[in-house]
Amino acid sequence: MGLYIREKYLKKIRGFYHDTEVIKVITGVRRSGKSCLMEMVKEELVGGGVRLENIIFLDLDSRAYRKIKTADQLDALIESVAKTEGVKYLFIDEIQNVKNFEEVVNAYRADGNFSIFITGSNSYLLSGELVTKLTGRYVEFELFPLSFDEYLDMKKFYGKKIEANLQIELNHYLNEGGFPKTIQYDDFADKRTYVKSVIDEIFEKDIKKRVKVRNVESFNNVKNFIINNFGATISVKGLQEALAKNGIEIKRATLARYIDALTQSKILYQCDRFDMKSKRALSGEKKYYLADISFYFATNTDNRINYGPALENMVYIYARSLDYAVSVGRIGKLECDFILRDSNLNYSYVQVAYTISENKTTEDREYAPLESIPDNYPKYVMTTDYLLQNRNGIKHVNLLEFMKKHLNF
Repeated sequence: MGLYIREKYLKKIRGFYHDTEVIKVITGVRRSGKSCLMEMVKEELVGGGVRLENIIFLDLDSRAYRKIKTADQLDALIESVAKTEGVKYLFIDEIQNVKNFEEVVNAYRADGNFSIFITGSNSYLLSGELVTKLTGRYVEFELFPLSFDEYLDMKKFYGKKIEANLQIELNHYLNEGGFPKTIQYDDFADKRTYVKSVIDEIFEKDIKKRVKVRNVESFNNVKNFIINNFGATISVKGLQEALAKNGIEIKRATLARYIDALTQSKILYQCDRFDMKSKRALSGEKKYYLADISFYFATNTDNRINYGPALENMVYIYARSLDYAVSVGRIGKLECDFILRDSNLNYSYVQVAYTISENKTTEDREYAPLESIPDNYPKYVMTTDYLLQNRNGIKHVNLLEFMKKHLNF
């Protein structure tokens, strides 16, 4: 069977397919589908009339190219296969395998006859070398694991059973996660084993090689603590104190370095808090969300779902997949779950809860932060309720239906 087409990402890249002046860099947590996305771009180019001989696809993790380790070797390889006339479309997967690759890809970019696409280890691509050497000469496209809407679409594409009750599918999604490969497994234990292998691979290939982790046990304690408390407000100081209470003593600088490694490798995403009165970011306390919710369930024996942070995580990843900048808003003593800003600098405000139908107190608590925001940008209360209401111009929506329909905020 062919590839499930991830249209929400392809439409971001299409305008750059034939651009020879900028390098297209596809980033994202390991196993989120970066290589497959490049295959999709390749198929669209061929479908649009580009000759196959003008497309060069190099997977540097493959057996054929595993010995390509230096810039000169990569240069020689590209030169040996780039024999045709006209614009060549150069795809390089796992480019971090080559030392000083930036010099090579920039040279071919400057040639003017190459449209270049690259993927690679995030801790390498985002560690400063690429930014320093190619400033203004590349565009980044960030790929996330499947959001809930894509999860449903991909199950349908592969002929997997989809429950009519979206609540059941929600539970499946939260437990299984959104790594595309997991959908191909039928057995739940196999899905979980696969996710654990992804976590191990990220540590071995991305973190261990780039960060000096002298005490692996301490690093894992930090990783597990933050994963177990995803969606909670955390500061480095508070995290240090919480770990100390559990008998784990770690220096604050080391702790900050571990957190940075987890975000660089895209296991975690840092969501800053923003004070809406002073219009300033709040230093210190932040929230951390998971690249994929399965990271939590794969590292815990408890399968019970805490819907509050789980639904927040879902909304966070969905919004980021649509290219919204996301922060947590503080309005006096109240907190708005998410402030979203699109590329045109338009805002939306979102509160997330499992339900507000059980009592008036819960309803008032979710509406209060939004009602205190004086501007007229869209405001949402997103729940799993099917009995919906509008209050003071605030939209109450079923978030499962909202995502299923691929809607924007």
